Amino acid sequence: MKKKVIAIVLSMLVAANLVACGQTTEEATDTQQLTTEAETTEETIEEESKAKTTETTKQETVSENETEVNAELVEGNYTIGISQFAEHGSLDNCKEGFLAGLAEEGFVEGENLTVLFDNAQADTGTASTIADNYVSQGVDMICGIATPSAMSAYNSTMNSEIPVIFTAVSDPVAAGLANEDGTPVGNITGTSDYLAVTKQLEMIRQVLPDAKKIGIIYTTSETNSESTIEEYKAHAAEYGFEIVDTGINTIADVELAAADLVGKVDCITNLTDNTVVSALQTELAVANAKNIPVFGSEVEQVKNGCVASMGLEYYELGKQTGHMAAKVLKGEAKASELNYETISEASLYVNTEAANKIGLTLSEEFINGAYQVFDTIVVE
Repeated sequence: MKKKVIAIVLSMLVAANLVACGQTTEEATDTQQLTTEAETTEETIEEESKAKTTETTKQETVSENETEVNAELVEGNYTIGISQFAEHGSLDNCKEGFLAGLAEEGFVEGENLTVLFDNAQADTGTASTIADNYVSQGVDMICGIATPSAMSAYNSTMNSEIPVIFTAVSDPVAAGLANEDGTPVGNITGTSDYLAVTKQLEMIRQVLPDAKKIGIIYTTSETNSESTIEEYKAHAAEYGFEIVDTGINTIADVELAAADLVGKVDCITNLTDNTVVSALQTELAVANAKNIPVFGSEVEQVKNGCVASMGLEYYELGKQTGHMAAKVLKGEAKASELNYETISEASLYVNTEAANKIGLTLSEEFINGAYQVFDTIVVE
């Protein structure tokens, strides 16, 4: 704006000077127009320069994101059905990571890969219907995201040759998807989001040195949650805790269960329970009203308002699953030949705003020891 004003003033002065020197008003006007055109050209060049800079930045960003997915396309055309049990951040990240992992191996959606995607909305019956539909369409593979979807996919493919790849399954053995030694029970394999229970208990004790009771809400129909509850109970006493758990059947039960728990416990910790996590904001609203800390089981829960978590990065878990799926699609191995895998050590995630919201003071040592710290709450 300043440049424009200065240019206009200068053009007026030039025109006036030309008139004073004997030039006609018309000539002066022509000179003024030339000056204005020059100024407009300068602005245009500046805007184009900015536009080019912005475009370059976009291209650089795209380039960075695509660096790892420029693998040579695998010959042929493939169709994968992805059945996701519920809609929440961690499972969404699993899906995106899964597709990224496949792309790194040469299977790119829209190129040589067709992806059918369905969300069961935390309903086991719907998960079964989705899996049956994929089988009837003759897909090349089914990916089950979360335990109920993985179990449904496996049951639906029993009488077919369609391989199943799972991810975000906390306990594949308890779910009947793997043997005790980690080998597959059939034409199925994948990755586990096994929760580091002892690390979580250790972390909670560090934050709440005087706490005695930990509350846990879990879905009775989710096998992964039941097995994790048992592990919590087996180790709680080692850290001076008692576990108070309450089972639910649907998302609608979360509010009542949370209201019951907050009067009995010093804090609540979440599992990788799909139904409970889908109603995270309901749980947090009840707990925050009573200044009861809620600890998450993965990074997305911490972003969305849990105080802290010794959790996993689900995008990376998904990528790991994508690499396993690629081996099967390429014919390098059968799903029945690959043991299920787990991701590396859990990391500490902290949300200082979530702690401030309930008047909980976190030590500098604790915050500095986090892998990632969030100072805002993102409600999704």
